Amino acid sequence: MTQTTQAPTMHALVIDRTGGPDEFHLAEVPRPLRVSDEVLVRVVAASLNPIDVKTRAGRGTAAAITGFPVVLGHDFAGIVEQVPYAAHPLQPGDRVYGMGRVPRTGGSFAELISVSSMSVARMPASLDFAHAAAVPLAALTAWGAVVDTARVHDGQRMLVHAGAGGVGHFAVQFAAYFGANVTATASARNAEFVRDLGARRVVDYTTERFEEVARDQDVVIDLIGNVKDDTGVRSLDALRPGGLVVNVPTSSWPTMREDAEARGLRATGYSVSPDARTLAVITRLIDDGAVRVHVDRELPLADGAEASRLVEAGHVRGKIVLRVAPDPA
Repeated sequence: MTQTTQAPTMHALVIDRTGGPDEFHLAEVPRPLRVSDEVLVRVVAASLNPIDVKTRAGRGTAAAITGFPVVLGHDFAGIVEQVPYAAHPLQPGDRVYGMGRVPRTGGSFAELISVSSMSVARMPASLDFAHAAAVPLAALTAWGAVVDTARVHDGQRMLVHAGAGGVGHFAVQFAAYFGANVTATASARNAEFVRDLGARRVVDYTTERFEEVARDQDVVIDLIGNVKDDTGVRSLDALRPGGLVVNVPTSSWPTMREDAEARGLRATGYSVSPDARTLAVITRLIDDGAVRVHVDRELPLADGAEASRLVEAGHVRGKIVLRVAPDPA
């Protein structure tokens, strides 16, 4: 039922305009109103993704911002406060995680978030809130690229770029779980980490040209594009005839389709959707020990600017998490 009374305020990390990392600051903003099928969640932890950094800088989804201040943040883990109806599968007090549609709705860098029931699932029992908050967007993106789009299967040769990153460390694990022969690019510092995730071969992108040592791949999961060292175009050289490149970072390789078709290859972008059903499958894999979550650093919400700088600089292993509230007893 829609609330009609004036909502109180809540503590949130906001931006008043797009720009550099220091645009992030704490403020009091109106508490979100739960409507329709939405679930109101008290946020315990949230994670910072590259799309949040791009949007803060005026790229990403910034064009959809209709007014300031705006609360960013897609991922969250927290406690259910309100549900649409008494017999709803989720109930107040349940530990949940998920992702919102920012900036269509208010984000997770706040004490409360209201999201569609189809965007939230019960947390893995084996994870704390910080690690749970690191999962939704990155894991759903990896699943969509590797499982739904690339149709991963036993024996498939798959190259994953940025295998130690947020999306990458899930993509390597999903590909390996379903039997693919996984090669991943990573720095020497992260090589052992990525091998432990299931990569059979790790290419040190600082000293090796991946297209020279990882040839005849069936699929390339491109999490970089041409924003660095022409990684996107070079990925075409690593594919077998008729192979597929799945590019994730938006606007990172504008000529992708034309470049691939000119060589007789296939190419597609991928954009993630909040999906509680897929997240529930990922939950089971995590609780079964088949997939693990890596948090590089956990920072307080007030340090959103520093977290943004870390993500923007790259070289993050797994995810950066923002602590919004203490773990409940």
